[in-house]
Amino acid sequence: MTKHKPNLLKNLAIYALLTLVLMQSEIQSQSLDQLHMNIVVLVSDDQRWDALGAAGNDIIHTPRLDQLADEGVRFTNAYVTTSICMTSRASILTGQYMSRNNITQFGVEIEPDAFAKTYTGLLRDKGYWSGFVGKYGIGQAREGDFDFLRSYQGRHWIEDEDGERIHVTEKNTLDSIEFLRERPKDRPFLLSLSYFAPHAEDPAPEQYLPQDWSAEYYEGVTIPPSPLNRAEYVLALPEFIRQEANEARVRYNWRFDSPERYQEYMTNYFRLITEVDESVGRLIDELREQGVYDNTLIIFIGDNGYFHADRGLADKWYPYEESIRVPLLIHDPRLTTGGEVRDEMALNIDLAPTIISAAGFDIPDVIQGKDLAQLYLSENPPDWRDEFFYEHPTITYKSRIPSSEAVVRLDMKYVYWPEWEYEQLFDLESDPTEKRNLIHDHSYTEELQIMREKLMEWRERVK
Repeated sequence: MTKHKPNLLKNLAIYALLTLVLMQSEIQSQSLDQLHMNIVVLVSDDQRWDALGAAGNDIIHTPRLDQLADEGVRFTNAYVTTSICMTSRASILTGQYMSRNNITQFGVEIEPDAFAKTYTGLLRDKGYWSGFVGKYGIGQAREGDFDFLRSYQGRHWIEDEDGERIHVTEKNTLDSIEFLRERPKDRPFLLSLSYFAPHAEDPAPEQYLPQDWSAEYYEGVTIPPSPLNRAEYVLALPEFIRQEANEARVRYNWRFDSPERYQEYMTNYFRLITEVDESVGRLIDELREQGVYDNTLIIFIGDNGYFHADRGLADKWYPYEESIRVPLLIHDPRLTTGGEVRDEMALNIDLAPTIISAAGFDIPDVIQGKDLAQLYLSENPPDWRDEFFYEHPTITYKSRIPSSEAVVRLDMKYVYWPEWEYEQLFDLESDPTEKRNLIHDHSYTEELQIMREKLMEWRERVK
């Protein structure tokens, strides 16, 4: 018997070692799902900051988004660094200003090496199951960049895989639920859902084509006209923006050039947002049913603001408040209480670092945004930005959509239109509607010089 003891002990040691390895492997597999938060990023299209019940809009019907705000954090001063879909979406993905991500025109793609450093590329590389649904907007989405991809945009009513007519928001919802139900259950997941709504369907005469069911929430409702849709605000615009060839003026005439058209189109715009709200609610219900809601970071943001006939304009692009401010809501499982309202400047470039940090990974140096959780999770929040740089490329030609730059603060704003060598300076405390250009006001000479210098500094800083 004694001569077999060494072999027996050796076998027992090997068995113990194998058991330990298997146990560690199982623990690691479980911990990947249990210790890393799931992430859901929801982007609405052309929804500005006040098109939300939680933001004080008592006409629009958004109960599920309002509930998300009540359970999480709402940022009242959330901005985009470029107010056009392809660049803003690139900034959301990369955490970078346009000057660094180089997405300045439609159809341009994020190169593979750069995509690897986006929140999607990085988390997928770390083991997250990654899905994208809806409007990608940055060239063509590549199949190899996601584990699950359903990309489509441009129309409100489309055909599904069976050739049946379906609303784009409903398809967004069904595709996202499919992702959530078919995902591997032993891995954390990242779902990016970019709605096409409430973006107008530009070629359609009706512009906004909602589903029938949302009409009941707006029966008998009259949407007040914009207080900024008056002659003095139009005349306060630069002359090159007032021209009928300017795209924002063209689209104003498509949508808002009569009280009747304004009423019809704004109602349908609100209905499209209500339908997005219902979709968000269904996704939250699915997360709850699966038992993962309490371990899921949910972020809701608009890709840019929107002119609701303000200043005689439609769409976005320009550095005025209506165009650059967006809704931003965050449900973070690490929060012990909800309903927090933060007034600090939050930017679309902050989403990527917030997501990467929440997932437990280091933020790449190439990212220019900040982790927003530093504000709402810390008892002593760090010093925060008091200004940011706005930049927008020329689209087609300078008379259609000219390029613009701005240094934006909560109290002051300096705007420069490079192709026209035109400046604007606004005191937002005394003139929050940006009506009075102070460029030639001698009492603001020192402030003007400071802002000019800041603009030059920002141009270099964002590269």
